[in-house]
Amino acid sequence: MPVKVTKLVSTCDFKDCPTLYATDRDTLLVQGETPSDHGLTIPAHEALVEIPMDLVRRAIRDHLI
Repeated sequence: MPVKVTKLVSTCDFKDCPTLYATDRDTLLVQGETPSDHGLTIPAHEALVEIPMDLVRRAIRDHLI
């Protein structure tokens, strides 16, 4: 069965902005820019995304507390 995703907070109303989503698996999905200058070694099955701290603050304030 597909995971159920609910949009929590975004920096804009378009589909290409940093966004946090909640899932019915009690996890978060993060949409953001893929940085290339991080210098980290990331496993092939994982990814890094970069989002504004204000997005996290808004999500905690408005949805996660």
